[in-house]
Amino acid sequence: MSLYYVDLVAINSKLEELRTEPVRVLVDTGAECSWLPAPVLAKIGIQPRRKRAFRSAEGRIMVRDVGYCILAAEGFETNDEIVFAQPGDMLLLGVRTLEGFCVTVDPVGHRLTERPSIVAGNVSGGRRAAELVRQHPSPLRQHPKGPIAVFP
Repeated sequence: MSLYYVDLVAINSKLEELRTEPVRVLVDTGAECSWLPAPVLAKIGIQPRRKRAFRSAEGRIMVRDVGYCILAAEGFETNDEIVFAQPGDMLLLGVRTLEGFCVTVDPVGHRLTERPSIVAGNVSGGRRAAELVRQHPSPLRQHPKGPIAVFP
């Protein structure tokens, strides 16, 4: 997979007219959270809510402030946690934001592709769920404990 970047905008969820300029970030499906520069987030009034510890790819532990905002990129939006990146930190679009966008990453086309949300239903009877899974086969529905019922 090649490196892929998008322009990410953070929006203050309490005052949506307050938004950052687009920030170029690496799409990183190995990163849990999205990271933007702390001064950029502070400028639009996003406040740190707590501290979290993160392990870098080199195994180093670092503690960063985390807050909440709306994140937008390529026409998709979601409400999410955002890490207040410090100088030297990578700026990232993490997998939780990608999941919130309901997208998959197209590593060849370098774009985000919309996908349907997966909803697990009560499959105690099993017959209706199995029928739906057969009608709508998808690798998204594969699970180690069996198929997940997706209701259209």
